[in-house]
Amino acid sequence: MSESLKTSDFYYDLPEELIAQTPAEPRDSSRLLVYHRSDGKIEHKIFRDCADYLHAGDVLVLNRTRVLPARLYAHTENGGRVEVLLLKRIRLDEWEVLVKPGKKCRIGTRLVVNGELSLEVTGITETGERHVRFFYEGAFEDVLSRVGTMPLPPYIHEKLKNPERYQTVYSRENGSAAAPTAGLHFTPELLETIRQKGVEIAEVLLHVGLGTFRPVKEEKITDHKMHSEYYEVSEEAAETVNRAKREGRRVIAVGTTSVRTLETVADERGFLHACKGETSIFLYPPYRFRCVDALITNFHLPESTLLMLVSCLCSREEILRVYRTAVEERYRFFSFGDACLFL
Repeated sequence: MSESLKTSDFYYDLPEELIAQTPAEPRDSSRLLVYHRSDGKIEHKIFRDCADYLHAGDVLVLNRTRVLPARLYAHTENGGRVEVLLLKRIRLDEWEVLVKPGKKCRIGTRLVVNGELSLEVTGITETGERHVRFFYEGAFEDVLSRVGTMPLPPYIHEKLKNPERYQTVYSRENGSAAAPTAGLHFTPELLETIRQKGVEIAEVLLHVGLGTFRPVKEEKITDHKMHSEYYEVSEEAAETVNRAKREGRRVIAVGTTSVRTLETVADERGFLHACKGETSIFLYPPYRFRCVDALITNFHLPESTLLMLVSCLCSREEILRVYRTAVEERYRFFSFGDACLFL
């Protein structure tokens, strides 16, 4: 089946006014579409209602990554302007980045951000990303916090008043070029309510990289190559999930990044082992999840790898029906938009 699936099979019409430009306040007041896979039933709720669908013994899996102020505005020695987006740390002062315009950034090009930070292009990948070396005094993260800006997706045109609204309340480890946006809906109070119900919470790590920004350009989805992203699964997280699997309890992923981490590590029976590394896993129908039983996620772009991943929960046709319903009901889409709960 996957051999015949085309990128255009995952297209849907979305009015531009439904692309959310600002986050909901408070976080858990966004809307929630609940989809029941057993019978295709759809319910319309508020996000904080997700606690009603979680039961004692469930394991909720969160991605604890934190977004770097990864967008830099630099200029060449001749004064040309260049936008730099940090993607992935290679070594201490060496990073893989996106640059725009690329024609100004050949190997050996020096770029200056300001008096605190400069960089040199040291390599170019097959897909056009640059490897760069940074020059600065002090701690890189401290310098970056002063000169970098939050890397909001290109479909968000409003200025973000509070940069913390593009971080989850449980974010801890810097490294992402974009937020794991399904987690943006949670508040500390909602998480505490969920814990009080007897739901266990496990944390994994996946630093969100280029795959979030890269469109699927190939006609056949099987020809698309995913960019690799760094992940970690701790002994504690693996044991929490494995204990639930052994006892027949549900594992509920928050976001596609958590799904990709769990499914990268899971064996055929859905059990995890503690590890860290790079993943370029690409999930699309007719893949069936090994570890994940349910998913909380946002609404994803047409023809995107994330929409293909979510289609593995039921079918491409059903996902497109869900999305048509969401458009008809005027849900808000993408990073700052509303959420779905697939049960």
